[in-house]
Amino acid sequence: MRILLVEDETRLAENIAIALKESAGYAVDCAEDGQTGALLAENRCYDLIVLDLMLPVLDGLGVLRKIRANQDRTPVLILTARSERASIIRLLNAGADDYLTKPFDLGELLARTKALIRRASGIADPVLRLAQIELNTLEQSVHREGRFIDLSPMEYRILEYLMHRPRVIVSKRELLEHLYDYNWEHHSNVIEAHVSNLRRKLDADAQDPSIETLRGRGYRLSLEEENK
Repeated sequence: MRILLVEDETRLAENIAIALKESAGYAVDCAEDGQTGALLAENRCYDLIVLDLMLPVLDGLGVLRKIRANQDRTPVLILTARSERASIIRLLNAGADDYLTKPFDLGELLARTKALIRRASGIADPVLRLAQIELNTLEQSVHREGRFIDLSPMEYRILEYLMHRPRVIVSKRELLEHLYDYNWEHHSNVIEAHVSNLRRKLDADAQDPSIETLRGRGYRLSLEEENK
């Protein structure tokens, strides 16, 4: 999952980015002002935007309105020092999905980001289930038919991304853009290697294949078991 963090307080932004990367395994792009944040949101695809309200150049409310004016439905979590009811109502009416009042606990921030990403995928349960594969987003653990599967961090992130998009063909480019920093070479074979290892681990001792490769199009989780 790729997160856009728009926050001008350098130390806070660093702490949030570290927590999102190390605790949740998300790729994070950072912007220090609202104008840069709005441009990134317009030109790149994100799974969630974490947006401070008080920003230089363009404030958070202005960024939020630009995002929604572009018909961008990416979930937006607002960070604000304001707790007045009128301010919160204005944010929610402008299209914010949730908010946190500063100071906040990083654990709560992580929980809210995960919940918003699940909600955007139409999934309420933190445990994702598909074709006898069970992925616990809180424990970051994976089982298939009751068997624990030990995945590398990147293998887990690929599987989580696919499980948030059942029945959807996900291209290699999309996986690269959502799971890696933008300095990665988009034509490398790194995704193929990770998917191959992930498929091998998921399919060990299983009767049905887990991940389909659609030549020239991408990957999707196999749903054959659901149709039996």
